Amino acid sequence: MKIYTKTGDAGQTGLFSGTRIAKYDLRLHAYGTLDELNSHLGLLRDQIPAEWDAVRAELAQVQSELFALGSHMANDLPEMVARLPHIDPAWIARLEAAIDRMDLELEPMRNFLLPGGHVLVSQCHVVRTVARRAERWVVQLVDQLGADDVPLPEPTVAYLNRLSDYAFTLSRWLGKQLNAPEIPWISKA
Repeated sequence: MKIYTKTGDAGQTGLFSGTRIAKYDLRLHAYGTLDELNSHLGLLRDQIPAEWDAVRAELAQVQSELFALGSHMANDLPEMVARLPHIDPAWIARLEAAIDRMDLELEPMRNFLLPGGHVLVSQCHVVRTVARRAERWVVQLVDQLGADDVPLPEPTVAYLNRLSDYAFTLSRWLGKQLNAPEIPWISKA
């Protein structure tokens, strides 16, 4: 299979049905941002020391789940839904359990925190903010889907919301493991 097809050279891309849509279509913003998020998660995962293999495995699982979500966003055929990966609400519960597990080791927050202190902490914040952007695009997409459009699986927005919470908590947990300082935001107003 060739990596280039030349079918997108005119500024359009294809959905599962073969329908061509503009590369600036809201649907493309949504799943393109998921792709960007997945890349940032891969960068984060690659930088985490082997001693935290469980965290690396969690991140790899999230990356797989983002691909599943993206496949639903590229789908415009109702009959195709059953052949796509199942989007499981248990994924949200798993993220919540990981957040709760890490939170047990953390001091309560007393201030907003500035991203920084260590490259891993900063990369978690990049993941967090890209997850928030993906969530905004997906919410807009969900709001604009018509009655005849294939709806996105119900837990999609909640999953992205929880993923950004997970990334924030992971930033604090990694910072603690690495003895990196938390940088509080102090308002000058």
